[in-house]
Amino acid sequence: MEWISGVAGGLVLILVLRSILRTLVVPRGLYSVLVYRLWWGLRRLLRLTARGRGYRAIDRAETWLAPLMLIGMLTAWLGGAFLGFGMLLYGFSPLSWSISFREAGSSLFTLGFASGARLRLSALDFVAAATGPVVIALQIAYLPTLYSAYNRRELEVTLLQSRAGEPAWGPEILARQWLVDTDVALPQLYRAWERLAADMGESHATYPVLLAFRSPRPYRSWLVSLIAVLDAAAMQLALTPQAAPPEARLVLRAGFTALRDIAASVRATFETDPAPDADIELTYGEFEAAVSMLEKTGFRAERGTEEAWPHFHGWRVNYEAVAYELCRRCDAVPALWTGGRDFPSEPIPPMRPVDRQPPQGRPEVPPSHG
Repeated sequence: MEWISGVAGGLVLILVLRSILRTLVVPRGLYSVLVYRLWWGLRRLLRLTARGRGYRAIDRAETWLAPLMLIGMLTAWLGGAFLGFGMLLYGFSPLSWSISFREAGSSLFTLGFASGARLRLSALDFVAAATGPVVIALQIAYLPTLYSAYNRRELEVTLLQSRAGEPAWGPEILARQWLVDTDVALPQLYRAWERLAADMGESHATYPVLLAFRSPRPYRSWLVSLIAVLDAAAMQLALTPQAAPPEARLVLRAGFTALRDIAASVRATFETDPAPDADIELTYGEFEAAVSMLEKTGFRAERGTEEAWPHFHGWRVNYEAVAYELCRRCDAVPALWTGGRDFPSEPIPPMRPVDRQPPQGRPEVPPSHG
């Protein structure tokens, strides 16, 4: 019995160490069972608290998902280390179960209350005493990395709000630029999101817990915003291949590569090289309605809608399925052209600000400072 306990304790410690290294240390985007199980379990639990009350209630509940995951990971690692060292001490010493776990807890949390009566600390006591502070220190060092990536992400998402509305939608990005004659700013937007996509592909694949961090406002989402930018670039390339900036192609490539890297890190299935004519969920009717809306803003297409559709379809097939799956898993705001959710929802269109130009012939009155 003692020998089996010692071997089992060693295996538990190996699993704990493996999980810590995969989650906090190795910059490779390795799959972590602990992170996935915590995400799955806490997400289901939090959604139960908002059951039947719509998206805003789900968003409020899942605001707690990320901090609970961080606390849960630390608790699981320390609890696993406590169990492993307790079983090892019982297996390789004459101590009873209760005294073994009391000794393990005393050493692991560096309290020292169970060590004074012993003539010397064993090697296990020394290792246990080092394990607790190291795990906590790694978790503390982990937080600035997470929040730095989160702040970079949310800065660009917030800047996109004036261009894409809330929630973001690809055709709305193009419509607003043509409405206010700022279409020349689109290349800069694509460059910024190309860099951000590469950043998110690296950070969110390496630290999947970032997927649980929600935006400060309920109708903003990094994932929905990225889809909107990709759709805007794909529509511009499909409708105006000559006038579209080269940055549109670059942001599309960076965007769907990032989405695939993130999906691979959480073991979501997707087609790595879909055929250009593979099926997509977005319909031609939805695309046609978006093009009609664009034309009313002054957008001038070089191709007809029917001619442009296969080109847009060929771009979107690279990212639609994986983007929809991530939106479903993250319970992102149900925006237009972002697929279904695990809760009853209707697509939410972006709100466009009212045009408040002064009447013709009446000078604009400056605001009063009195």
